[in-house]
Amino acid sequence: MSHEVRIPPRGTPNWLPGVLAPDEEDVVSCVSCGLCLPHCPTFRVTGRETASPRGRIFAMRAVTEGRAEVDGEFATMMDECLACRACETACPSGVPFGRMIEAARAQVEARRPLPERTARRLGIGWVLGRPWAIGLMGTGLALSQATRLERLVPARFSRTAPRVGLRGLLRRIPDELGDGPTACVLTGCVMDVAFRDVQAATMRAVAGAGHRAVRGRPRGCCGALAMHHGHPEAAKAMARERIAEFEGADVVVVNAAGCSNHMKTYGHLLADDPEWGERAARVAARVRDLLELDLQPRTAERGAIAVHDACHHVNGQDMRAPLREVLRRAGARPVEIPDDGRCCGAAGLYSVLQPELSGDLRLQKARAIAASGATLVAVANPGCAIQIQNGLREIGAPVRVIHPAELI
Repeated sequence: MSHEVRIPPRGTPNWLPGVLAPDEEDVVSCVSCGLCLPHCPTFRVTGRETASPRGRIFAMRAVTEGRAEVDGEFATMMDECLACRACETACPSGVPFGRMIEAARAQVEARRPLPERTARRLGIGWVLGRPWAIGLMGTGLALSQATRLERLVPARFSRTAPRVGLRGLLRRIPDELGDGPTACVLTGCVMDVAFRDVQAATMRAVAGAGHRAVRGRPRGCCGALAMHHGHPEAAKAMARERIAEFEGADVVVVNAAGCSNHMKTYGHLLADDPEWGERAARVAARVRDLLELDLQPRTAERGAIAVHDACHHVNGQDMRAPLREVLRRAGARPVEIPDDGRCCGAAGLYSVLQPELSGDLRLQKARAIAASGATLVAVANPGCAIQIQNGLREIGAPVRVIHPAELI
């Protein structure tokens, strides 16, 4: 696709009534300068204009102005995007690509064939919105891994799944710890199934920072995955549940970068809802990523620890320094990864839906971490942790992934 902006006469906007679509003011804000291209992981891997932010925005604009359809080519362009928002960080014009790609994916989802659309809605909207279903899936995953039945599952599913131990699932997490202002801790979906040691460590870390840490509802999903993959109504339903859960808290603490970034946008997500708009904005203003607290790590001589910046920390929340500061306080020497902060390729369900591109990025990230010489890498997002650990395992690198909470 050419990046030259040659605008034919407008037609009828090609979106379905009631379906989220990119705002016209957003899509025309891109001036096609191309400064985003070196920062886009999919463009760097493929070299295709259709896999670049500029190309995707050009396609969004064509659909918005009725010059193109939401067809298979458009779906491929949007599906291949990681939504890492590195282009936003690089853009001198402040183009809000994150909310644009989420809206464009909603358009794509509405036009998918019915069987595929139903399957995605079941997995993303129905399962993630029901804590008991998340727990059942976690137990099934743990049993399949313990009995090696996972070998019967297609590799793109088994290779990208988190390692869920039965012992870990039974790990007890305190419901309340410490004294001070009330800090409700989001349990989340993946974190509460595959990272229960991190959850327990998070409760201790929040209490150590001077708060009364209160554990949120088990397996309460924030809605980030649903929003990222084109299901805004499911995301709104989950947001309402979390808002009702956390309204009485002085602060809401989140230990996953993707979740903290998404929850801070609740006010925007529900801005047009007369009942929930103001409530959403109030809760969103209280959301803090764990790394934003005044954490007091246990000091020890820990040596070098590589630093992986989750995209939703750096590009979504402008957070680079806090992770490094926590490592220094914990007695570690932060080591930068020589890949210029490129996305690891996890991106929610991307590793399952786009296994080839995700695999390329996974191996690039794993090799960059191994080249750092560190034997530990700090990762503060569950999708990144799973992706990176799998990549390190693939290349046989003796590097262990840790969450910063485990140092505190």
